Amino acid sequence: MFAFLKTLRKATRRAFLPVAMLALAACDPAALGGLGGGLGNSGPKIDASKPIPVALLVPRGSAQASDNLLATNLENAARLAIRDLSGVQIDLRVYGTAGNAQTAASQAALAINDGANIIIGPLFAEAANAVGVVAAEQGVNVLAFSNNTTIAGGNVFVLGATFDNTANRLVSHAASQGRDKIVVVHARDVAGQLGRNAIVQAIARSGATLAGTVDYPLSQEGLLAAVPNVKAAVDSAGANGVFLTASPAAGLPLLAQLLPEAGVSPSTTQYLGLTRWDIPAQTLQLPGLQGGLFALPDPGASSAFRSKYQAAYGSAPHPIAGLAFDGIAAVGALVSRGKANALSHGSLTQGSGFQGATGIFRLRADGTNERGLAVATVRNNQVNIISPAPRGFGGAGS
Repeated sequence: MFAFLKTLRKATRRAFLPVAMLALAACDPAALGGLGGGLGNSGPKIDASKPIPVALLVPRGSAQASDNLLATNLENAARLAIRDLSGVQIDLRVYGTAGNAQTAASQAALAINDGANIIIGPLFAEAANAVGVVAAEQGVNVLAFSNNTTIAGGNVFVLGATFDNTANRLVSHAASQGRDKIVVVHARDVAGQLGRNAIVQAIARSGATLAGTVDYPLSQEGLLAAVPNVKAAVDSAGANGVFLTASPAAGLPLLAQLLPEAGVSPSTTQYLGLTRWDIPAQTLQLPGLQGGLFALPDPGASSAFRSKYQAAYGSAPHPIAGLAFDGIAAVGALVSRGKANALSHGSLTQGSGFQGATGIFRLRADGTNERGLAVATVRNNQVNIISPAPRGFGGAGS
């Protein structure tokens, strides 16, 4: 168990860098020049009858082989989306950021000078933040691949799946099933604190009750020490739900073993997870997660995208390659209407949203996003969908 945890933590450590870095370097949307007031009209005017220059910023040129592989996957997915467009011409121009904020900013300036009407990317949050500042000066909107909502706002939108989206979906579902007294268990690192905040806000919105919070340092000793505190919080509040921010790579296997052993029974206390429990697949074998809930993108749409990518490029796509597909899909859908303001803030935040690689999604006025997620449970070590992902958004959105 401990070897499993240690190996996975090492393999995914870099994935947490964007969140941790930008908690310290988020831009202030109010400081983004003219974008702070008339956001609905922000964005360059376009001629939809001509090819639309779109800049794609990818982490090509980084010293990390994984970044360069991801850069290729993102570009492939973007070109796959262009092939699906009807009646819209996209002039895709790809720029390498080397996974570096300063390089990303200079490449964004170059892209805008080259005529880019919108920027898709970059990946890392610090780089996205820097690009947003440069692009704001020219009234260009940015669809970043980050999932860090601290950089969202003004002309910057995040395309990555957010903690808020997942927390809202799971808490709403759990509360509707009577699991409405929830203890939040989170690490003391930046990701854990952001996750806690998202869950607490989701609980308040849903009308459920926050039954307590328990934090822990992200270490074996910290996790062991937290278990009796979780048990005490559940018992004292009569909680019927425990929401875990831990990922399979950082604490979840240990909590899923120790909490049931301490008497926090999954049969009476619903376990909920802020992260995907089906990646890696062996996580589904943990006894403590049987009957627990987690959220995931529309399985049907995700499978169709994977098959299409595999057929085109001969390999499976990187797990976040679909974000580049989504960016192009949104641009294409808006440009197809033939309006000069197709890439304005107001157009990008249309309430009906867009069809993406993993299902429906829409961009919110605050720069965050909402994605149509399914709710799944674990039964017999397998994923079972108990609430399908929605096929459309109701209401106008925000």
